[in-house]
Amino acid sequence: MATERYNPRASEPKWQKAWDAEKLFETKNDDPQPKYYVLEMFPYPSGRIHMGHVRNYTMGDVVARYKRARGFNVLHPMGWDAFGLPAENAARDNKVNPRDWTYANIETMKGQLRTMGLSLDWSRELATCDPSYYRHQQKMFLDFWKSGLVERRAAKVNWDPVDMTVLANEQVIDGKGWRSGAPVEQRDLTQWFFKITSMSQDLLDGLDTLDRWPEKVRIMQQNWIGRSEGLLLRWKLDAATAPAGETELEVYTTRPDTIFGASFMAVSADHPLAKKAAEGNPRIAAFIDEVHHMGTSVATLETAEKKGVDTGIRVVHPFDPEWTLPVYVANFVLMDYGTGAVFGCPAHDQRDLDFANKYGLPVRPVVKPEGVDAASFRIADEAYSDDGTMINSGFLDGMSPADAFNEVAKRLEGTDLGGRPQAKRKVQFRLRDWLISRQRYWGCPIPVIHCDACGAVPVPQDQLPVELPTDVTFDKPGNPLDHHPTWKHTTCPNCGGAARRDTDTMDTFVDSSWYFARFTDPKNEKAPTDLAYVDGKNGWLPVHQYIGGIEHAILHLLYSRFFTRAMKATGHVNVVEEPFEGLFTQGMVVHETYKGPQGWVSPAELRIEEVDGQRRASLLSDGTPVSIGSIEKMSKSKKNVVDPDDIIASYGADTARWFMLSDSPPERDVIWTEAGVEGAHRFVQRVWRLVSDAVPVLSGVAPETGTEGDALAVSRGAHKILKAVGEDIERLHFNRAVARLYELTNLLSPQVAAVGEGKSERAPAVREGLEFLIAMLAPMMPHLAEECWHAIGGEGLVAARPWPDFDPALLVDNEVVLPVQVNGKKRGDLTIARDADQAAVEQAVMGLDFVQKALEGKTPRKIIVVPQRIVNVVA
Repeated sequence: MATERYNPRASEPKWQKAWDAEKLFETKNDDPQPKYYVLEMFPYPSGRIHMGHVRNYTMGDVVARYKRARGFNVLHPMGWDAFGLPAENAARDNKVNPRDWTYANIETMKGQLRTMGLSLDWSRELATCDPSYYRHQQKMFLDFWKSGLVERRAAKVNWDPVDMTVLANEQVIDGKGWRSGAPVEQRDLTQWFFKITSMSQDLLDGLDTLDRWPEKVRIMQQNWIGRSEGLLLRWKLDAATAPAGETELEVYTTRPDTIFGASFMAVSADHPLAKKAAEGNPRIAAFIDEVHHMGTSVATLETAEKKGVDTGIRVVHPFDPEWTLPVYVANFVLMDYGTGAVFGCPAHDQRDLDFANKYGLPVRPVVKPEGVDAASFRIADEAYSDDGTMINSGFLDGMSPADAFNEVAKRLEGTDLGGRPQAKRKVQFRLRDWLISRQRYWGCPIPVIHCDACGAVPVPQDQLPVELPTDVTFDKPGNPLDHHPTWKHTTCPNCGGAARRDTDTMDTFVDSSWYFARFTDPKNEKAPTDLAYVDGKNGWLPVHQYIGGIEHAILHLLYSRFFTRAMKATGHVNVVEEPFEGLFTQGMVVHETYKGPQGWVSPAELRIEEVDGQRRASLLSDGTPVSIGSIEKMSKSKKNVVDPDDIIASYGADTARWFMLSDSPPERDVIWTEAGVEGAHRFVQRVWRLVSDAVPVLSGVAPETGTEGDALAVSRGAHKILKAVGEDIERLHFNRAVARLYELTNLLSPQVAAVGEGKSERAPAVREGLEFLIAMLAPMMPHLAEECWHAIGGEGLVAARPWPDFDPALLVDNEVVLPVQVNGKKRGDLTIARDADQAAVEQAVMGLDFVQKALEGKTPRKIIVVPQRIVNVVA
């Protein structure tokens, strides 16, 4: 064949049509082959895919294609995380319906993903905004409610008074609504919760079984769940300062050992004692109001300046009735953690120390480091939080903090206060129940009807799904469902009286907390899952390999773990509790940033040249110099974005895929560079030239493993690489697999030329090596692999062929390299047959030039041979 450049524009659509025609990637649940489920986190249909999508889905596709070739029945589906606030904002800003906006984006992104040649089962495609999906989500909500995993109660929320909606913690920026800019308020609203805290310990214990998860992700989840062992401790209020009717303050502490270092108490702005203190004190009331205009997130509280106000109330120290401590209302105490009250020990907690220094409170160290003199140990600006020895603590002095903890607990558990023990041990979790209510339109409706006579009533199952109305308007602040003239008005299923639908919709994290289970049987109309296929003996779950960004390491994964357990408790899965057996978090795609006189500049607007050894950038339009900035995550705001469509149009999908796999380890960020992409494209063309050169000289040659000489050397190299690439893909070491395929290409290129020059005895081995190369390229550059396979006369589609087998005998080298020493000093190496005997080794050593030179014509006294290790010649 004439050697022409490989043309991805012609090749890639052709092979995509061929795969579709054969329905190669449609998965059958009853296929007898062993099941393998690979899933990438599904995308939000924002309108365009980005290079992060290209990297994420390429990695998953390599695994899916490889496992399919290894004889597995592979499930590799795709769907859309389609509800969410961006669609509602687009509707408001652009006067479009959220449904129309969402489905238009889905079609665009689906077309883009198809150009990547992904081996996806599109027959299982789902969108979470489709009533056929959220109908089953509503069913599970009701099942969870019936089983006690859902409750409705008042909760403190972030309220935007302009947009008239609850804001997630992440949407409160510097105390203001991210969209309106209005100062947020903390309000008590009646909301729906999933009782994830009922599974706190189980979720924590389950992390120990996830040995194929990154350790950093498990630690992040462990910290988020936040198990602590502490003491519930009741402090008696000083009667002279206590509000009427109040006698004690209960706190939760993990450091009762530091009780002699306490210098103040701090209560939440919503604590009953704070409210009592504010009744006659405008200064306290004003401070509480100020706190209510902060966000409710832990991050907000930890980063905000620590403030407080003295209530004038004092508590009595449990071990010294003459010692009283002030009670402050503080902005860093959460009402829904512990009891909403803490005692501050400034010497051994940095937050407490900052607060004490701000308000001139005592700082008394009660734990000292080993080897430090207790009399001279002081704390100034940095708290001491490590282990040590108790000091300044009466009967605790000299103990370790752990022993002091137990001693305090033992004494106070035996001390009576108001007819009850003054303290008791308690395990506390940082994890809070999952608030799922959202005052928004574009989400899954909560299937509940509110009746004045009957209360909150579940929607009957035969009336599901409760569908969103399509005729909504966004011309008023707040939730469009509240403004709809008819939708919320209905009748009570119990009494038949007038009633109202719940106008809140579910947090979109709910939608993504079970989609992986729905993929196992997405056309099932009767139930969320089919128990025959969801898990267990013939089921798909858990997902064998889940791939996605580290940004979802906590909430999405934690919620999915809870949801799977809740599905098990309500009969929607059989036995599985952990949804994802293996988890891989890939790095981001990053790019240089560029800035000109008018601000950020995109790579497409630039010319970059090397002048005097330095890279210079200038605008294509008029040559204006542009500064080259730091390498950062691709973002529209900084314009350092590369459009996948442009790359695929210019170079082809396989080049983009290859670059994403080859540039760096997959868990690290990949730096997108034009030079890197061009290098990947050069390799595509090099493989094509190799195949083009091979076609005329290997035509009619059957593949065969070489047994001697150069043919054996070719086969040995090819079989070793075949084994290694399979292992690399299994471990997701894609960049290592890429490096080995470069190596195999380097091995085969001169061999193809040698066959063309008449070395026909090695042709069968070269043909085998070339077929190995095409098979190993197929998961990574599937279009190129098909074109190459077709060119050499291969039958069928590479995508449907099994992975080749390597010969284990060829993996063992028949030769060994032995270092050779003369009088203990290494002089060189000897390459010899692995099974050579002592006499053969000695003869070969004496024939080495560097040995003869070192001996200077003398006969050695002895030659010491350590088999397959080393040779030492003693002169």
